[in-house]
Amino acid sequence: MSHVAHELHEEFPDKVEAIKGLKGANAHFARIAEEYHEVNRTIHRMEAEVEPTDDATLEALKKQRLSLKDQIAQILLTA
Repeated sequence: MSHVAHELHEEFPDKVEAIKGLKGANAHFARIAEEYHEVNRTIHRMEAEVEPTDDATLEALKKQRLSLKDQIAQILLTA
């Protein structure tokens, strides 16, 4: 698979170690990080036209990814 933008380590390059630690220590963080990863990969497949979709579905997924990213950022602020 080609390069996938928006991976968590790219979005938060200064928080890579905190992300790794939280994935193991915080079940809520691990769940939303996994959901972010799944949504991000789905968006990538749609943008690469591997998985056909319509604009409304793609936009809804992008909004979901942004919401998850905001939740992750909030947790990382206190980590």
